Amino acid sequence: MNKLGWIIGAVLLAGLGVFLWEASRPATQTQAARATTGGSATIPVIRPGGDSMTPPDTSAIPDGAPIVAVNLPSKLSDEAKMGKRAFEATCAKCHGENAAGQNGIAPPLVWSTYRPAHHGDAAFQRAAMQGVRAHHWNFGNMPPVKGLTRADVKYITRYVRELQRTNGVQ
Repeated sequence: MNKLGWIIGAVLLAGLGVFLWEASRPATQTQAARATTGGSATIPVIRPGGDSMTPPDTSAIPDGAPIVAVNLPSKLSDEAKMGKRAFEATCAKCHGENAAGQNGIAPPLVWSTYRPAHHGDAAFQRAAMQGVRAHHWNFGNMPPVKGLTRADVKYITRYVRELQRTNGVQ
């Protein structure tokens, strides 16, 4: 095979790799919003993965709308299932369904800022028990969450970590 054939083959292979990479990435927020609004929503694309410590521009997202599209794990561990129930009862009112955040209210926990290497599990314990001064997002301070035990927060953290892994936040 000549040089030109090798170059054409390499370009085609690279194109196939890019196509497969994009096809395997989580659904966009626009796709998720359209699925939940019957196809009428147009919300900016924000993916939860990546290494950016800078919050995304959410100015085009309506207040209260999810900030990121979250892919769900095919199966949750037993601890994560308990954490999901506790999350839905206490955390989702601010952090949104499946920790996707709510614009103008609270950030998504399925975001690279909250990956284990930056915010370890102990940070979730402190946040729930003591509250948190706003330092990554401009949603204001998080108050302590009343009524949660350390075990509750442990299970909530497990649920969030399993969501994060499914969405490439590690």
